[in-house]
Amino acid sequence: MSIKENYELAKQAYAKWGVDVDGVLEKLKNIPISIHCWQGDDIGGFEVNQNKLSGGIDVTGNYPGKASTPEELRSDLEKALSLIPGKHRVNLHAIYAETNGEVVERDQLEPKNFENWVKWAKEHGLGLDYNPTLFSHPKAADGLTLSHPNEEIREFWINHCIGSRKIGEYFGKELGTPALTNIWIPDGYKDIPSDRLTPRKRLKESLDKIFAVEIDDKYNLDAVESKLFGIGSEAYVVGSHEFYLNYAMKNNKLCLLDTGHYHPTETVSNKISSMLLFSDKVALHVSRPVRWDSDHVVILDDELREIAHEIVRNDALDRVIIGLDFFDASINRVAAWTIGTRNIIKALLYAMLVPNEHLKQLQEEGNFTERLALMEEFKTYPFGAAWDYYCEKMGVPVRESWLEEVKAYEQEVLSKR
Repeated sequence: MSIKENYELAKQAYAKWGVDVDGVLEKLKNIPISIHCWQGDDIGGFEVNQNKLSGGIDVTGNYPGKASTPEELRSDLEKALSLIPGKHRVNLHAIYAETNGEVVERDQLEPKNFENWVKWAKEHGLGLDYNPTLFSHPKAADGLTLSHPNEEIREFWINHCIGSRKIGEYFGKELGTPALTNIWIPDGYKDIPSDRLTPRKRLKESLDKIFAVEIDDKYNLDAVESKLFGIGSEAYVVGSHEFYLNYAMKNNKLCLLDTGHYHPTETVSNKISSMLLFSDKVALHVSRPVRWDSDHVVILDDELREIAHEIVRNDALDRVIIGLDFFDASINRVAAWTIGTRNIIKALLYAMLVPNEHLKQLQEEGNFTERLALMEEFKTYPFGAAWDYYCEKMGVPVRESWLEEVKAYEQEVLSKR
């Protein structure tokens, strides 16, 4: 039976419950995912003076073919994008600036250092997002940046973040879609602190200075990202969830939820509905923690599906900004991008093919038996037939056939690096 025939049968099954599959696929193709560039080179970046990874970040594995130049990284991204249905975005860190061999400190970076990225994004119809890089640097060697007791070090990072917001604004103006500029810092202590308040007070003051500079939110959206713990900050993180949630609410900023930055038994899916009640928009970094913030490649697991359900059933597809954040150097990096991005799109499609309004009504009526029964039955509805048809319609490989293209790219390009 052909992909089209399977799709027509699937449409009939879903139509019984009032689900318009054709309409779902039209809506799906307009949902952008922000794909993180740093999977392609293990968060190395292109600074003239390369710094060793720090800030509790580690990338394990030595799979051959890592990108070592901006051209190689963009080529690898192009290959991954050709295997992923829909039009998406690319998320950059400050360390991916291009300075033509000149040493440019992070607090001196300007839009001109990203002109090649903007030109490339225009050519491929992509939006760009941005992150200041407050790790892997001598001025972050002791694990403190915006909350550092040394005023000179704090000012360095404050200026870096201000410049980053201007770079995000540049992206938005040039590409016609606002950039999300997200601030994450590694600040914290390995052991139990004697004073939790003072570093947080300094962080608040630093953020106030950063955001005091007016940036048009038509072109740039500001976000702050929390973390529970990390390597070297096991006992205390300055920028906790409670700190950033309150700061974002009070200062009209986006609070970004990273799925790897919470307790292993804590789920981001359970936070989304609460956030949506009090925030116009919510930002996500979707990762897969295994025992800790290990940033494994996103798979189609229960939590990913539940995140998608929360976005879809709450009619928040235009309010939740979805980005990815994982890095695995033990497998082909183009394949990692492809697997992870296709999976978040699959999860959204899966959630959009559920009769959410009917299930909500069952809950309101207290009919928990039928609610549970239908939620379980829909797990085996012909979602795969709709996904296959969507991929074919969008001109990307169907099912696992994309893997052959990655293998060929590895043989022709990656193996020669």
